[in-house]
Amino acid sequence: MTPSPREQPLHRPYRRAAASLVIASLLAPIVTPALQSAVAHAAPGERQRMTMTRADYEACQTRDETAFRSAIEAITLKALEAGTSTIDYVALVGDEWRSGNVDQILDARVDIAVGEVRDQTSWGSLISSLASKEKAQELAVAVAERVYRSDAMKTAIESLATGVGRELGKHLELATVDAAEPSLSCLEAFLGPRYGSTVARIVTRDAEGDFKIGPDDATASVSAADKLKQASGGITGAAILVLRRQMANMARRLGQRLVGSVLSRLVSVAAGGVGLVLIAKDIWDLRHGVLPIIADEMKSENSKANVRAELATTLADQIRDHLKEIAAKSAEHVIDVWQGFRVAHAKVLEIAEGDEKFRRYLNSLSAEHLARMDEVVALVLAEEGADGLATRLESGSLDQAVTKMPEAAMEIARATRSVDTALNWVAVAGSRIDDVVTHDIYRRSKPEDFTTASLGRVLAVSDRLAIVRLSRVSRAARDTLFDLDTADLKTLARSLTEGELEALAGYLGKLEKSPRERVLKAVAGEPGAMRLIASERVRSAVIASRDQDAAVEMMLRPQGVLDPVAAYQDIRRAWEGRVSPMLIWEKHPVAVGVLGLAVLFVLLLLRRLLVPRRRRETEAPVTGATGAAPARTAPVSAPKDVMSTASKNGTAKAAEAGAKAPATTEH
Repeated sequence: MTPSPREQPLHRPYRRAAASLVIASLLAPIVTPALQSAVAHAAPGERQRMTMTRADYEACQTRDETAFRSAIEAITLKALEAGTSTIDYVALVGDEWRSGNVDQILDARVDIAVGEVRDQTSWGSLISSLASKEKAQELAVAVAERVYRSDAMKTAIESLATGVGRELGKHLELATVDAAEPSLSCLEAFLGPRYGSTVARIVTRDAEGDFKIGPDDATASVSAADKLKQASGGITGAAILVLRRQMANMARRLGQRLVGSVLSRLVSVAAGGVGLVLIAKDIWDLRHGVLPIIADEMKSENSKANVRAELATTLADQIRDHLKEIAAKSAEHVIDVWQGFRVAHAKVLEIAEGDEKFRRYLNSLSAEHLARMDEVVALVLAEEGADGLATRLESGSLDQAVTKMPEAAMEIARATRSVDTALNWVAVAGSRIDDVVTHDIYRRSKPEDFTTASLGRVLAVSDRLAIVRLSRVSRAARDTLFDLDTADLKTLARSLTEGELEALAGYLGKLEKSPRERVLKAVAGEPGAMRLIASERVRSAVIASRDQDAAVEMMLRPQGVLDPVAAYQDIRRAWEGRVSPMLIWEKHPVAVGVLGLAVLFVLLLLRRLLVPRRRRETEAPVTGATGAAPARTAPVSAPKDVMSTASKNGTAKAAEAGAKAPATTEH
């Protein structure tokens, strides 16, 4: 015969798991002395502190990183064990149990679970559970499974685990602080002899950050996905992580550890006649079998205390089991910090390890100077080599670049790839080194092109375009232009190009005082006037003139296309030798052209008048009274054919002339 649904047993695997939990609640065993020792109360002031022994210190002084890792792991583990041995897990669990009202949730779920099991179990099975250990266990498993697998209890345990984790983080913070001192002392012992105290101090400071974490920085919760809410990667976070991952399965493990105690309780009740007493007292409740007993025991304070103790035991066990893992993770992180530091400062560390003098200097630096030290050393080595670095260390210029040079000067060093250039700019600019960088003066000039005073004059114009142009001209030209006041210098530099400024300075440098002042005044008032005297020919002619005042006045004087009066006056000056004749052409090209045409016309006219008269005078002997032909001058050299032809022509003409002669005489 097939049993009814109320009589069908639960699936055995689930039944076993649930039985453990429910039976744990039925009978309340006494917390073992071992558990009491593990979770004993301790005042905060009684935390044990771990100090390094001589053997620990010597182990840390190794040069092998693997051995150093083992040493720091062992020291951290001892410190963590000492710091966590006094945590009161029972108190932590009890506080969260009360704040989460787990008592009420558990009681309500027990009533619901007992009702469900009673409805699904036949009366015969319920009654037989009073005398059958197996049947009683089956019912206990069924009730426990429904209680602890319910959503309400899961949520309650998750909330409890989160609260305990938060409080446990506070205790672990103290433990990690206790672990920090010996661990960091080990790190200093490892680094100090090789690289100096500054390096050890900096790396220790970086590593120390992971030993100090606030209780709110690492929180965890137990959920179906077992997610860890953690805001830091420090040791405390690692401890919380290891711990919380174990709490997701804690509900199933509770019953399994307490099954023996529950079974013993049921057996003693049956064997001692407790069942008969119960029957006589309340015969009506017999129809529910052992379920009322199960419900009462699960709601009893002893059973709840037993559950809390089991939670505390699990917490203590997990912390003890994983402290070694936590120590290994902390040691690994310290090694990572050191390796990252070594990569970032490789060259400085390499030199410090082999050069005692350099190591002593490195020890004198503060942590904030180390980054600058890296840059300066790299630049000096690239530009001057190891000997240059040693020389700068000896002279003190290395310290000046590392500790005293402004950041703006360091920017110059980076751009020019030269620490020496940056130091020279600092010497010239002083407190105005920022302006040198702002206006990119260092990209256009060299520090030796300026004095402190001249750089101040350039910066005083307070105009970027003018400053840029003035910084590009030569030092001699710039010094000449400084005869102008600041306002005129600014106007001039904004209006003229660098080439025109150089040309102007060339004038001013070779002119006498009076013409120089005239040029400065004219160009400052009208910068376009510079174009009148900008060409090399004009400049040379003005400088070569005997009367430079007259030459300057002539070239700067405005006029139209053709000004005969001015041209006459200027030509007269040139005739008198006061100004260079070249200036006449440069100043009056049209007048010179017209004058040239007039002279040419006169010359042509004279030639016309003189050349025809000379021809008539030379032709007079040919038509004389004698009729003799003028003597002919034989050509110096002519080809034979030409000579033969000429001879024939001459003979024929002579014969013709002889034939005509008598006729003339006769007439």
